[in-house]
Amino acid sequence: MTRRIISLLCAAAVFVGMAGCGAEKSPAPAESAGSMVKEDTGMKGTRLTDENAKLTGRAFPAESGTLWCALSGSGAEFEFTGKNLDIMVEGDGVSQSGPRDNYARIAIYVDGERVVDDLLNEGIKKYTPISGDSVVTKTVKIVKLSETAMSCFGIMPLQLEEGASVKPTAPKAHRIEIIGDSITCGYGVDDEDPTHNFKTSTEDVTKAYSYKTVQALDVDYSLFSISGWGVISGWTGDGTQKPDQQIPLYYEKYGFTYGGFGDTKPQDMDWDFSRFQPELVIINLGTNDDSYCGTNEDRRADYSAGYVEFLKTVRRCNPDARILCVLGIMGDALYPTVEETVAKYSEETGDTNISAFHFEPQKPEDGLAADYHPTEVTHTKAAEALTAEVKSIMGW
Repeated sequence: MTRRIISLLCAAAVFVGMAGCGAEKSPAPAESAGSMVKEDTGMKGTRLTDENAKLTGRAFPAESGTLWCALSGSGAEFEFTGKNLDIMVEGDGVSQSGPRDNYARIAIYVDGERVVDDLLNEGIKKYTPISGDSVVTKTVKIVKLSETAMSCFGIMPLQLEEGASVKPTAPKAHRIEIIGDSITCGYGVDDEDPTHNFKTSTEDVTKAYSYKTVQALDVDYSLFSISGWGVISGWTGDGTQKPDQQIPLYYEKYGFTYGGFGDTKPQDMDWDFSRFQPELVIINLGTNDDSYCGTNEDRRADYSAGYVEFLKTVRRCNPDARILCVLGIMGDALYPTVEETVAKYSEETGDTNISAFHFEPQKPEDGLAADYHPTEVTHTKAAEALTAEVKSIMGW
């Protein structure tokens, strides 16, 4: 099978909207809070803010006290001291009435061990990741495993026992932002059957090259990724452009979702870039554009022109960051255009704090996940290669 055919079969992030098939993972058990919790939320609680937690990604602290999370990998991390910790989370409308294949998937870690892995199929759920008779100090991390487009979830104010406390974990030495599509989201990584389609239950960003890279580098991170989207077009099966699925449309927002933060959607709110200024921005976009561009030189030129304009936006929002443009995991047909785009951008703007990096395309012997997406084996190899490149260009 030629590389071009593989690229078309594997084109990143088939954006299947509200449908899916295949075996669904059984969610971890959780206590349903029901109406009783809604009454409790009127009590004063400890809202998670920058003052008492490390907010990961573009988490949004709402006036209600709920910390809403939309994008893959977003959430909060804090050091808890006390005997018992209850965490109540709130789902968006999708969690109550939307398709089950789109429920938000979340994880809770205690001292690095995943103790909760669940799909939010109710309005409110309660988890108790720490319980006992003795005071302990533990690091707690709450992570959104699934992507922004399908659904959101919120972390409600913590109802801490007397004497219990939370404080932010220490910041890492460096900061990275990664912009991408389904590959960055970890689409289908828990379903190694390429004939199966999208489900949030099989999407896990912690098994994607993006999360594996930031973990290997031990950096603070922010991810902005949406399955099926590109620079000038989302994935198309018939060559018709999908201009409504362009990452640049929403990069300066909190995200994009068919759910929302109560009555508010993340795409309606501007992101404050001063909250997280990365030292490195990695852009992995083009696999979906390739389904539209193909070998058409005019379309490739449009992709390059659109990419240049997006690079200008990224630079304006992150004035001091190194920019690294990568491509290739699910097909590298457009990678030469990426290299040309980087050169064109530098020539036009005089900005030389940018470079390109080629990913080796996925190999059949490493398996294929849902909709021909990368397996964890492929993601691990990509993360190792990217980690080495980052260390080389950043001197970390």
